[in-house]
Amino acid sequence: MNFHILTLFPEMVMQGLSTSIIGRAVQRQKINISAVDIRDYAVNKHRKVDDYTYGGGAGMLMQAQPVYDAWESVCRGICISEAGNERKPVRTIYVTPQGQRLDQHMAEELAKEEELIILCGHYEGIDQRVLDEIVTDEISIGDYVLTGGELAAMVIVDAVARLVPGVLHNRDSAVAESFSGYLLEYPQYSRPEQWRGKSVPEVLLSGNEREIRKWRTQKAKELTQKKRPDMYEKYSRLQECRGHMMRRKILHIDMIELINRNRAELLYQGDGEILLREKETGICFHAIPGASEEQAADLAEYNYRPQIKSLTGQNDIEIIIAHRKSSADELEKHFGFRLTCTCYQAVCTRREMLPVSGLYRADGEPVTDGINRGLQIRRVTMEYADAVSENYHPEYDRAYIDERILAGAVYGAFFGDGLAGFIALHSEGSIGLLEVFPEYRGRRIGTALETYMCNLLIAQGMIPYGQIIAGNEASMRLQNKLGLIISKTPVYWLEKSPCIS
Repeated sequence: MNFHILTLFPEMVMQGLSTSIIGRAVQRQKINISAVDIRDYAVNKHRKVDDYTYGGGAGMLMQAQPVYDAWESVCRGICISEAGNERKPVRTIYVTPQGQRLDQHMAEELAKEEELIILCGHYEGIDQRVLDEIVTDEISIGDYVLTGGELAAMVIVDAVARLVPGVLHNRDSAVAESFSGYLLEYPQYSRPEQWRGKSVPEVLLSGNEREIRKWRTQKAKELTQKKRPDMYEKYSRLQECRGHMMRRKILHIDMIELINRNRAELLYQGDGEILLREKETGICFHAIPGASEEQAADLAEYNYRPQIKSLTGQNDIEIIIAHRKSSADELEKHFGFRLTCTCYQAVCTRREMLPVSGLYRADGEPVTDGINRGLQIRRVTMEYADAVSENYHPEYDRAYIDERILAGAVYGAFFGDGLAGFIALHSEGSIGLLEVFPEYRGRRIGTALETYMCNLLIAQGMIPYGQIIAGNEASMRLQNKLGLIISKTPVYWLEKSPCIS
């Protein structure tokens, strides 16, 4: 990812971003940061880029032309399309107290960009005409005024860059790392156990991971309720939704886990309906958890249709997972969606690890005996991206496979350096992309891979689940063999049809 910072003080920006994690990420070429000196584009020998404001007032204003020329110089290298004659818009951020408040959801959205231009103002600001011409986003880091935009720009770079795959060494990517949702972080402690008469809480010394997670969640709730009641209200609403969906846990496991993993945004709750959006991908999930299918159909006829029409228009929903057939039918008939896939939820309800004897070694070392001697399960890197793509469904999106590998969410079964099969955690949280190469089938490698992924999630306090495409009998047999519970009714994936407005 490339950050381009337009500033009057490039040394300030580069020095501030050249140390610690961000500096090391630049050295390892995980990200690139460049600071463009706006003064280099002044049209006078004194490199003057400010002037008095029309209409009077205190202070000086940065002029439009130098700012535009600096921006243009950056765009010239990154905005040309493959055709060579058409420009694609480059996301350009102006840091200003008037902008939208920076939060984690915004940082996650910005992290999807390949190029970001950040414009730093100074003095009394920047001529409005150039802002109208080039700026796509106005962002604030708080309701206060700084002497310039450089510190705010560095905050934005830090918040976004840490989400780029490979920047954080210890990040377990899609499996473990996520913002703590609507809860503040719990208290943390280090050595010594005793300091000035104060002890580390006993539960943290117990080694009981389940009790530790429970303690941390409780403390996070207490802190949030005390310090940020606005956030706690959002958390409580999501927990209320979770309670409704727990009545049919297997069917709604995808939505329940979105909430459990702090990745859910509540778009709507009312009249028996719940609409969530996954923060990173924008995929939406719709449920009517307390109604029968007949009741849901009636609800769809008289209430669901106008609500979804409003929400799909306001929130640019492109993909939605409906948990009722009647809801899927309404989305197809009236709102420009088309059904792309029907799946059954497969849920691992065990709290303890699945047995791995005869499948793989839990210590990460290669298997030493048996039919799969030498087998080792480990993360797949980009050097195996072609093999993954070629051996999965040929029509599958290669860019998505690459993104999952870069996120550290794809695991492979290896014999030495040879890849025999793979599995992944999908971006919305389900286990999938399971494939064993033909020459290795019949050796329980698929069982080993899914067991590995289930255990990885269980160890982190998550509920493993996958979605089985209706009619995939081989996959269904595997889920039954592993003891996963299958939903009695399916869920329906729908995409917005490009031919219907």
